Amino acid sequence: MPKMLGLEGQRVHKNNFGWSPVYVNDNLGVVSISLMHSESDDEPAIWRGPRKNDLIKQFLKEVHWGDHIDYLVVDTPPGTSDEHITLVQCLLDTGIDGAIIVTTPQEVAMADVRKGVNFCNKIGVSVLGVVENMSGLTQPLRDVKFMKLTTETGSSVDVTQDMISCIRENAPELLDGVFAWSQVFDSSGGGAERMCEEMGVPFLGKVPLDPQLGRAAERGKSCFEANKCSVSAPALKSIIEKVVASIKMKEDLSGGENKETP
Repeated sequence: MPKMLGLEGQRVHKNNFGWSPVYVNDNLGVVSISLMHSESDDEPAIWRGPRKNDLIKQFLKEVHWGDHIDYLVVDTPPGTSDEHITLVQCLLDTGIDGAIIVTTPQEVAMADVRKGVNFCNKIGVSVLGVVENMSGLTQPLRDVKFMKLTTETGSSVDVTQDMISCIRENAPELLDGVFAWSQVFDSSGGGAERMCEEMGVPFLGKVPLDPQLGRAAERGKSCFEANKCSVSAPALKSIIEKVVASIKMKEDLSGGENKETP
């Protein structure tokens, strides 16, 4: 997370009010295990359940976020483990607006996601929606590498320059704003959208496997700023808008009692 947010080398600090978050900008503060380590960033945190649970309680009770925060977003590991139970227990009195569940299109991934949805239902946490991540590979046509398979030897030859020259000569407009798309993961079962229909939970949208998003994360930049042509940016923006609208509706119905959203 520190690398993706451009926070490498920074650490949280303790003050008179508690732990002080590291700020990406004026309105985005972050706390994570990796921002608390004083050792090398390459060192793993080898902790058993009780120690992890204690740290979760610390994050929730001892971090000084200021006088007011609009949203508290907690990124949890996959599954339905101790961390999730501890998180829900600690926020029972505060109230939880809901959970956002992320999956990939394959059935093998959605098998665990179904368990996650049922887990939320059993503990009384509403599911704000499901996001299908890595939903097809998108790449600007000008960045695609074309390979020709040689049947005799089974090897491949790079013919990218020939293909680009052919496109530029015959249809140059395709090199500006046209994306190639490929279904990387099998979604023969209908993907996350079908699963949401079957389980009665909202489907928030699909985020493509976008190399430009990966490059932005490597540089610690926002995909909304790093590349205006990123196909993942509008998909993410749409998902964010749906989540915010859903939370606002819940707050209106509850009289504004719930303010934190893990």
